[in-house]
Amino acid sequence: SGKYSAQGERQIPVLQTNNGPSLTGLTTIAAHLVKQANKEHLLGSTAEEKAVVQQCDLNSYLEDKVYLTGYNFTLADILLYYGLHRFIVDLTVQEKEKYLNVSRWFCHIQHYPGIRQHLPRVVFIKNRLYANSH
Repeated sequence: SGKYSAQGERQIPVLQTNNGPSLTGLTTIAAHLVKQANKEHLLGSTAEEKAVVQQCDLNSYLEDKVYLTGYNFTLADILLYYGLHRFIVDLTVQEKEKYLNVSRWFCHIQHYPGIRQHLPRVVFIKNRLYANSH
């Protein structure tokens, strides 16, 4: 129904909808698709709740995974890395520990060759990330 493309020097994702303005940015597109599916409750009701919903789900989801799809690095990992970078970069040490699985995954992805590009590297305390893994 919509056309998906990338625009600009930094290749920001854009979704051209049939009956409205084009949507720019991964999170915006994801939120739009959730609304289109009439599943607004998935987004949470306040901004804080929305952020927590997304992080808690992702943190528990990544508990037993190296990559989003399990053991293979895919486009999903790249898209989520770029989508989350601006939030992860602002997390405190305590928050990084609270979302340990997200932190471990993010740290792993940012060291993947050619992925980080122009983005600043996020510093994690390595021994904390792997202390609880089996």
